Amino acid sequence: MSPKKTTLKPAKNVPASKKSPPDPGYLRGVASWKEAAQFLRARGIEDIECITPDLAGVPRGKMMPSSKFTSNTSLALPSAIYRHTISGEYPEETESFRYEPRDSDLKLVPDLSTLSVVPWETDPTAQVICDVVSADGQEVPYTPRNVLKQVLKLYHDRGWKPVVAPEIEFYLVAKNDDPDYPLHPPKGRSGRAILGGQGYSIAGINEFDELIDDIYHFSEKQGLEIDTLIHEEGPAQLEINLRHGNPIELADQVFMFKRTIREAAMKHGIYATFMAKPMQGQAGSAMHIHQSVIHEDTGKNVFSNPDGSPSREFFHFIGGMQKYVPSALCMLAPYVNSYRRLTPDMSCPVNNAWGYDNRTTAFRVPVSDPQARRVENRLPSSDANPYLALAASLACGLLGIMKEIEPTAPTEDSANEGSIDLPRGLLEAVALMEDEPAFEEVFGREFIGLYAGVKRGEFETFMQVISPWEREFLLLNV
Repeated sequence: MSPKKTTLKPAKNVPASKKSPPDPGYLRGVASWKEAAQFLRARGIEDIECITPDLAGVPRGKMMPSSKFTSNTSLALPSAIYRHTISGEYPEETESFRYEPRDSDLKLVPDLSTLSVVPWETDPTAQVICDVVSADGQEVPYTPRNVLKQVLKLYHDRGWKPVVAPEIEFYLVAKNDDPDYPLHPPKGRSGRAILGGQGYSIAGINEFDELIDDIYHFSEKQGLEIDTLIHEEGPAQLEINLRHGNPIELADQVFMFKRTIREAAMKHGIYATFMAKPMQGQAGSAMHIHQSVIHEDTGKNVFSNPDGSPSREFFHFIGGMQKYVPSALCMLAPYVNSYRRLTPDMSCPVNNAWGYDNRTTAFRVPVSDPQARRVENRLPSSDANPYLALAASLACGLLGIMKEIEPTAPTEDSANEGSIDLPRGLLEAVALMEDEPAFEEVFGREFIGLYAGVKRGEFETFMQVISPWEREFLLLNV
């Protein structure tokens, strides 16, 4: 994707006619190394963070003086960072999960369209998201940004372009230094901890006015645009909706938003968590993904016929989601904790059904005009790597179009009343991913083997931990 330069709206209370040239503090991205040097110089930037997401979506990379960055210094990371678990351990090798024998370097290539300031740092600092290539300059196929790019290429080959809009839920929680103790909601401006049942409550948002102001301020300084922010059902559970757009750009935004929200929360002495199920008995946190597909040449929605009716591609996309998403679930729900959210009666679909404006289904078709016709995937959890979640969701829909898979009839009533149609745990989900031959077409064998190996390693680490439930019910009863 070629870098491009974008600007946000003028600062509040300043007429646009008096804002020429734009305030350089509100720019994101440049088109060349020359513009990058000007960007850094205009802001007095001393350091720059060159970051890239690992398999978990955690920022990895290097920090350097801005003078070294603009001299086009070669940046490298060991290949092993894509083979360790979320707890930093390295799984045993298997037939499909292998380590690079020399642990050779992978090169970081800055995507200058993502260059922005780091507004929470005290010293002037900038950041840039990097792509990952091998020593010979070839894209490394198993890195998250490249996995998503490969799926987008399959759409491009058909003359299409996906459009997505993520919705990210998260909890604010009181600081917790001991992981053995449960999490609790923090105190708001009233001095009391907020309770649940505050869905869409303005008063619930106002409890954290100053923190939310910092989220907006930090986002604006980075060129990140929030569409809406609401209070969700859980205590101090919030949701941020992003404007629809290019999947790579939106994955980058989710990647940066997670970091931004955590930093804003810590400034106020609390934590922000994107765990799928951080508190027992409370709703989990999702990352719903709205998806449509447009023609690259005309911009018209592939999901709608010229007369405004739904197209064959629309129904085949849904059919692909129904058939393949259960086998890709470990990319949408990547941890043991993720499956605690996917349980009945917890405001979360546990099926592979679809329906019109039906929030109990996994795949909801919102009410819209034909040009905005889209499919919302309600299964991903907020702990998912946004690049991999988008790649998995879009790939499943595309496979449905490629293989002309017909969906079931739309569900008219609640879809959560029958049996659970999804994997109940991480190991089952990983096995389903490995057993689906169509995934090699869209993700590649190397990524599937590597990802499955890391997930199995994380499960084995989890199994070494004795839970409070075991101590409570097994200690004296068995």
